[in-house]
Amino acid sequence: MIQIRNASKTYRNGTKALSDISLDINEGEFVYIVGPTGSGKSTLIKLLDAEEIPDSGEVKVAGINVGKLRHRKVPKYRRNIGVVFQDYRLLPAKTAFENIAYAMEVVDTAPSELRARVREVLKLVDCADQANSFPNQLSGGQQQRIAIARAIANRPKILIADEPTGNLDPKKSDEIIRLFEKINEEEQTTILIVTHDAEIVRHHPKRMISLDSGHIVSDVAKGGIL
Repeated sequence: MIQIRNASKTYRNGTKALSDISLDINEGEFVYIVGPTGSGKSTLIKLLDAEEIPDSGEVKVAGINVGKLRHRKVPKYRRNIGVVFQDYRLLPAKTAFENIAYAMEVVDTAPSELRARVREVLKLVDCADQANSFPNQLSGGQQQRIAIARAIANRPKILIADEPTGNLDPKKSDEIIRLFEKINEEEQTTILIVTHDAEIVRHHPKRMISLDSGHIVSDVAKGGIL
């Protein structure tokens, strides 16, 4: 699903974000990406999402060479990837249902299919009863669930979550990770979670890739501890 070969990225200010990294992530895997601030985690996500391209090396996602994508093809490519942000980024004037539906409207989903899929993902994230609620009427955990539902609405092959438990208490964090496990199992979605949360990694062990100063310093199959 993801193949990275000898990829490096240096920004214009001279910051060397990634140095000759190589990595394979298979379809259906659940992987944690960990490391200190400045380790290269965000740059790795940007390479996968085609927000940045490598200076050298190769990044392939679902067989697509991301670095060689023409600009006009990037939006279509990004349909392969769902992204969940720490700050949710829900549209405040839209209900939970409308927030999810909007992600499908922009790719011209037929109305009947859209309504059915929105109801399906609301049920999957246990928020069917919040369909008509606005973001400011939802708890932090509920907002995160709606953000996750929106990210998977178009059935992406890969779901990337950037510090998804950063604003949640331990109980809600545990619930959110269990939800990702459910999505991984039921939707067969490849999941990458960027996290600093050591407790989550301990309680829900998965493959863990550690970055430091732009290098992969460890790749533990399952059960590694931060």
